[in-house]
Amino acid sequence: MDRLSIRPGVRVADIGAGSGYYTARLARRLGPGATIYAEDIKPDYVKQLAARLRRDGIEGVTVVLGDANHPRLPPNAIDVAILAHMYHEIENPFEFLYHLYPALAPGARVGIVDAERRTEEHGTPPALLRCELAAVGYRQVDFMSLAPGEGYLAVFVPPDRLPSVEAIKPCRQ
Repeated sequence: MDRLSIRPGVRVADIGAGSGYYTARLARRLGPGATIYAEDIKPDYVKQLAARLRRDGIEGVTVVLGDANHPRLPPNAIDVAILAHMYHEIENPFEFLYHLYPALAPGARVGIVDAERRTEEHGTPPALLRCELAAVGYRQVDFMSLAPGEGYLAVFVPPDRLPSVEAIKPCRQ
């Protein structure tokens, strides 16, 4: 969160929020008046997360049911999008990133935490991640290893405008 400059006043989306591990920590960090979108594509996770937020008295979180290729976030509402240990689960990353773009406010950043493994082993090789985001116009601005673990944090900024769909080329793993 420090590396992504998450502080009070920053609007954050926890994409693939699941049970809310990061959502709860974001809410504590951002405090009263926080704007957090906790998005997931599984209705059961969304229900469980909403119940957890009520039970724990966590406010400032809007729970969003997205779908596999579209996060369904409001336009220009996100300063930082966090995708923690879920990027490798996205069925069509090009379409997903294309649909994420309108939700990102000017100056937004996208932080992706994943394991440095092949996608079928529940990770994303950094070179593949860079290629897929670059294909949609996103530019990497930061990268750090999360050693001693096997993961990493890669930070991207969105393009000024998206490329045409025809211009997007697939990447190899």
